[in-house]
Amino acid sequence: MPHPNDPKLKSFVAVDPDSDFPIQNLPYGVFSSADGGARRVGVAIGDFVLDLAALDEAGLFKECVPRGVFANAALNPFMALGPDVWRAARVRISELLRHDNAELRDDTGLRNKALIRRNSVRLHLPFTVAGYTDFYSSREHATNVGIMFRGKDNALQPNWTHIPIGYNGRASTVVVSGTPFHRPCGQLKAPDAERPSFGPSRKLDFELEMGVVVGTPSAMGTRIGERDAADMIFGFTLLNDWSARDIQAWEYVPLGPFQAKAFATSIGPWVVASEALAPFRVPGPVQDPEPLPYLRQSEAGNYDIHLEVALRTAAAEKPAVIARTNFRHMYWSSVQQLVHHASSGCAMNVGDLLGSGTISGPTPDSFGSLLELSWNGTRPIALPNGERRTFFEDGDTLTIRGWCQGEGYRVGFGEVAGTILPART
Repeated sequence: MPHPNDPKLKSFVAVDPDSDFPIQNLPYGVFSSADGGARRVGVAIGDFVLDLAALDEAGLFKECVPRGVFANAALNPFMALGPDVWRAARVRISELLRHDNAELRDDTGLRNKALIRRNSVRLHLPFTVAGYTDFYSSREHATNVGIMFRGKDNALQPNWTHIPIGYNGRASTVVVSGTPFHRPCGQLKAPDAERPSFGPSRKLDFELEMGVVVGTPSAMGTRIGERDAADMIFGFTLLNDWSARDIQAWEYVPLGPFQAKAFATSIGPWVVASEALAPFRVPGPVQDPEPLPYLRQSEAGNYDIHLEVALRTAAAEKPAVIARTNFRHMYWSSVQQLVHHASSGCAMNVGDLLGSGTISGPTPDSFGSLLELSWNGTRPIALPNGERRTFFEDGDTLTIRGWCQGEGYRVGFGEVAGTILPART
């Protein structure tokens, strides 16, 4: 039987070569009918969603997945079954969608029930977020921010090349793509002000990230190794960790981000399985000094994921691309982040979300935040319609897209988008 990643595989569902969702991808999401109804698990294939709950009801997963697991409103019950079941399910889904398999292709009634156009469904948060941790793992991003606030000679803190830096964020405000949010309010203090004030953020920013979805748990008090961590990662999704830079600048000493990052984190509706990304694994940057033994990697830990950021203002007819970069630039890999997260004995849970940290590349057009793109407001971004931006204004919509490019196909993540509404004062 062909491997689901085989580039020669074809589906009986017509898929455009530029689609994010060929048969080699099969990302998982949670959907319902556009006017409501029960939520259930599906995968994206071309312009359609394949209803896995409907296939399960028809008995097509009886050899590999417990009955009813896809009739849930979140991926967590399926993820908790572990990597052997994940692989078996993906093999079976691929088999059912192959162009040369009549099992679903020629069953007109089931096919019409299970294949639903994506533009006619509502996509939901794909999993229940148990906990959220955000990292700071792009050397380019950390260096740029350090230069702005501490100067070139002290850009990176002494610990940065030894340890994946992170902080615990808020799972309660992780939202699915398309969810608008209000501009946050908080304490602000201008450099020349004697005392802080309270009000809407004036330096609202985005952070281009990938989200790592933990599919299996680790027990409190235990540590995990490289192979354990790789097996625990169910998949990846697009992530935008919205950030209020002016609130952050006042609050982050001495314990780091708090309210500046707690108001909204957007993720994509599709989780691309780790196995689907395997053909696109690449080595990361050389790590110097060499990490401590528990953080060393024996396998390539990064992924060649193209990332694109587009901004559409309320006055613009169409979005304008403001940055392009690649996930391969990250200094600390997702596996290293997870290994370090559990190294103290911290328990990891099904549905934990790890933010990669802002993904910035080596050139100014590959920076992953407005803070860098506008260099903290000193270099306004010129947009095609004549508008300029240093940080976001109300009504702005930011959209992030990501994909891996194969030979004749791409494995994509769709998009994560969010619109800024005025502050509630």
